Amino acid sequence: MPRIVRCPICRTEVSWEESPHRPFCSERCRLIDLGAWSEGRYRVPGEKVEPEPEREDSDDEEGSL
Repeated sequence: MPRIVRCPICRTEVSWEESPHRPFCSERCRLIDLGAWSEGRYRVPGEKVEPEPEREDSDDEEGSL
């Protein structure tokens, strides 16, 4: 018996084994989800990380040959 799951975007029931876009039902739903990640609508919980200060390497100085 095939495993039936719901698409996380449109909630359509789809066979897990037969869907090339799993867990989504279609390419459209897969791209909608990808767009949501790229726009920052989804976030992974965790502690906020401060960016590292930029290092000034002596090898990168202008004018040194």
